[in-house]
Amino acid sequence: MSEHRPATEKSPAEALQTLAPLIGHWTVSGPSSSGTVSYEWFDGGNFIVQRIDLGDEGRGIEYIGLDADSGRLRSHFFGTNGKILEYTYELIGSTLTIWFGDTDSPARFVGEFNADYTVNTGAWQWPGGGYESTMTRRDGDDR
Repeated sequence: MSEHRPATEKSPAEALQTLAPLIGHWTVSGPSSSGTVSYEWFDGGNFIVQRIDLGDEGRGIEYIGLDADSGRLRSHFFGTNGKILEYTYELIGSTLTIWFGDTDSPARFVGEFNADYTVNTGAWQWPGGGYESTMTRRDGDDR
């Protein structure tokens, strides 16, 4: 295991290793959305690609990488509806946090993985609203 260094001192591939538990295919369920998502390494290991299919709630593709200026794991989501959204990712221990925009945003997802990282249970929250969501790894998928 490498020594702990701030993200700004890590290569993009090293920084993205914190999100390795996401790699695979997942079923998403909740009262407001359900469907599938998948995370995969992009060639070279410097980006993660997420493919989202939440039915009528949204479809799209997201590219996650290291923002060299901030030292944070940032993404750009491209929806089939033409929207482009930005997020910031962080996985510390078993807690996954995804902010809409940057880490000072009140809109975010916070979820906890179970012991073997096969289920993540949490909620999207923002001022005046939110919804619960559970992401379950599909059988046979590797991290």
